[in-house]
Amino acid sequence: MPEVSTQTRTVPVPGGELELSWAAVTDTGRRREVNQDAVFASFPLFVVADGMGGHVGGEIASARAIERLSAVADAGTVTPKTIEKALARAVKDIAAHPEATDDGTGTTVTGLFLDTSGDAAHWVTLNIGDSRVYLVRDGAIIQITTDHSVVQELVAAGRLSPEEAENHPYGNVITRAVGPSEGVTPDYVRLDVVEGDRFVICSDGLTKELTDYGIRHFLDENPDPAEAVSAMLEAALENGGRDNITIVVLDVGRTAGADESSTADDSSTADD
Repeated sequence: MPEVSTQTRTVPVPGGELELSWAAVTDTGRRREVNQDAVFASFPLFVVADGMGGHVGGEIASARAIERLSAVADAGTVTPKTIEKALARAVKDIAAHPEATDDGTGTTVTGLFLDTSGDAAHWVTLNIGDSRVYLVRDGAIIQITTDHSVVQELVAAGRLSPEEAENHPYGNVITRAVGPSEGVTPDYVRLDVVEGDRFVICSDGLTKELTDYGIRHFLDENPDPAEAVSAMLEAALENGGRDNITIVVLDVGRTAGADESSTADDSSTADD
């Protein structure tokens, strides 16, 4: 088991301060020879990439996407526009790499960043592919992102139930990815900042092995992000570890001057 530690940071936001705690882990799992997942978790951006492609193509794709996004975070201005520019550069990186030429080469990119540019701070989720962002609020777990997958399209069309989708043979087939032949515009969802919220960002290596209820169970049992991440990873490995597993847990702690009664607006999108 990789060693995991919790990081904390107090962040000034309009109207007060926000205390954030987070932990991240990535693991090859028990069936794969290499880890094609990559992760970046450092304020203000938290993102998971799950690569796909023959040979080392997936590993290259996820690494390039994370490298380009981490540079955006280091520069300090994370917006949909800077994210999309970074992903466009990652696409060029992938296309130019001699070992990432397969048609199926690409990567998911899913994550969360804090937008403090307006009168009030907001979280913004971003998603391309079938990695996920979950929010636990008021004891309920909600999947904020929508999978870009064949199975999700079948569920949305009413041709497949969520229960049938869990073991569908096309479960690994995604309809959008960051790669040489793909676009780089994520879906965005804006969320109000609420004290006590917990976010989970994960690759499908976790959701193949744990249900949403299982994820919430380990969050409830482990208030510390590092302990929650480690417990979920251990459970996913015990349940088979069929894929690479990457998990980020982010806790929203004390806020000053924030409206604690505000609720998530799952239908709105981020402005460019």
